[in-house]
Amino acid sequence: AVVSTQSTGVLAQKTNQVAFNPMEAFNFTAACDDNNLYTFDMRKLKSPLNVHMGHAMAVLAVAYSPTGREFVSGSYDKTIRIFPIGKGRSKEVYHTKRMQRVFCTQYSADSKFILTGSDETNIRMWKSLAWGQLGPVSSRERAAFDYNKRLIDRYSEHPQVKRIKRHRNLPKMIKSISAEHMTIRSARKKKEDNR
Repeated sequence: AVVSTQSTGVLAQKTNQVAFNPMEAFNFTAACDDNNLYTFDMRKLKSPLNVHMGHAMAVLAVAYSPTGREFVSGSYDKTIRIFPIGKGRSKEVYHTKRMQRVFCTQYSADSKFILTGSDETNIRMWKSLAWGQLGPVSSRERAAFDYNKRLIDRYSEHPQVKRIKRHRNLPKMIKSISAEHMTIRSARKKKEDNR
């Protein structure tokens, strides 16, 4: 059988894994060695729909949730990140002291859990909502949860709320690598501006 290529897109560095969005049949996300993930529409491969940043080292794995609203990525920097579909920054970052490079990620069928496999031969299970409660929830707890969610949504543009929402505790290694990457990017930008 002869297979023809419909169209191709070229990225700067190696692509480690690709995952299709289960709810948007034409969209897929590629995990790359340049610390980023790229979401493409397969009909327009010239430029990505979105670039998802945040990892400090090569991204090795990507998997969509069954709802198609978010995806999880695993990286050489020993973290996993959960990205909403339309956002360039992650909403959650998971890591542990003993976890090594993450080579595979997968959502459970109900989107409540994430499974990861890492270099030290462990399989870990994470909640996809870190603050979510497991088990039965009373009506009073549900009402309090909904009220807190509405408050966060209502005041999401306030500077202090934005800062709290964005804040993540990361290992020192990742902070230092990220700071180094920021310095390199700003130096490149300055060099381009001076030309």
